[in-house]
Parts: sequence; structure tokens; C-alpha cells
Amino acid sequence: MAKTALPELQAEEILYSGSLLAGVDEVGRGPLVGSVVAAAVILDPGQPIAGLMDSKKLSDKKRQALAVEIREKSLAWAIAEATAVEIDHLNILQASLLAMQRALDGLQPQAEFVLVDGKQLPPQLQQPALAVIQGDARHPAISAASIIAKVHRDQQLLDLHQQYPDYGFDRHKGYPTQAHMQALQLLGPLPEHRRSFKPVQKVMALLSTRPEPSAQD
Repeated sequence: MAKTALPELQAEEILYSGSLLAGVDEVGRGPLVGSVVAAAVILDPGQPIAGLMDSKKLSDKKRQALAVEIREKSLAWAIAEATAVEIDHLNILQASLLAMQRALDGLQPQAEFVLVDGKQLPPQLQQPALAVIQGDARHPAISAASIIAKVHRDQQLLDLHQQYPDYGFDRHKGYPTQAHMQALQLLGPLPEHRRSFKPVQKVMALLSTRPEPSAQD
């Protein structure tokens, strides 16, 4: 069932009227491989960017074009991540919040108010903030963050594809598709795979019980 779209976030809900408002979002919580990537963006009110929306609803070509425009026109932007090792150590939610905090820490100038996509705020956040459900579709600053984060992570997976072309990362971007699971079962997990994720654990358990080939094979 499709989600019911929530209305655009109104100014009176934000309780901040200055220019240093940052939107922050993350991408890559669902894939089995690689980092979770977050971005933070402070848009320039004097340079509006047309077409900002949830990055998942944009074509790759449009995301790429908007990502360039966001980086050129924003007052500040930053991209950060939490690695697969950190995800396995912390869990994916806490790693996502950590990546968001790192992105916010990377902004120059720093934000005075923060809009965070989702239900939870990073626990170390110092600025006043608001968690916004479906925020990437409800406020342009969060949309901008979702776009540059996705473009960045997609490029990471294309780079990983160059290293390991048999896994098909250029097609499924690390999500647990049938093709990805077949490659995992055939080739085994890479160092970049998230070993705390159940599909990877199942494959590792299966591989550990697979008999070693004999000298005659």
C-alpha cells in the first residue's frame, strides 16, 4: 500500500525565520553493502532551486543535474557517512543518526536550526531541531539533502561495481534483489557487506556449512 502523502511543511511549524536552516537526510539504510550516507544542506533564499523533491521520485539524470545546482547555489552543504563496520557495531538506525550528525558538523557556516527527515533526531545535536516524517517530500532543504546524498552513494556503488563487477552493484545498488542474493551465495560476502544484516548472515551461515571441494574435484 502506498504511503499517504503528508502536506508541505509550513513556516509556522518550524519556529525559525532566519537563513541558516539546514535540512538533513540519509540514504542507504536498506542495502546490504556499503556505508549509509547523509547530507546536510542550507539553501540560499536568494537563489531558489526549482524541482526539489524526494530524490527517489526523480530520474537519475534529473538528480545529477539538481545535485550540481544544489552544490553551486546553497549557502552550505556537506556529505558524511557511517561505514559498514560502524553499522554492524551500532545498528543501522544509530549509524544513520551518526552520519547525519557528521554531515551537520561539516557545514560552514553552521546551521542555527535543523530539519531532520524521519522520526528521530541525532542524539548529539546541539541546535534546535524538528524531526519531519516524509521530510524529503515536504521541505526543499531536506529534499536537497536527499538528492546530493543519493547521488553520492550511487556513485560509491558504481565505484564498487568497478572493483567487483560480478555482483551487479551498478544495477541493484546493494539492495537485496534476487540477483544480489545469487551473487552473494555464489561469490560470498565482500568486506563492504553489512554482516549484521540477516540476508548476509544467512548466506555466511550457508557458506560455512558448504563442504570443501576434494582434491579430486
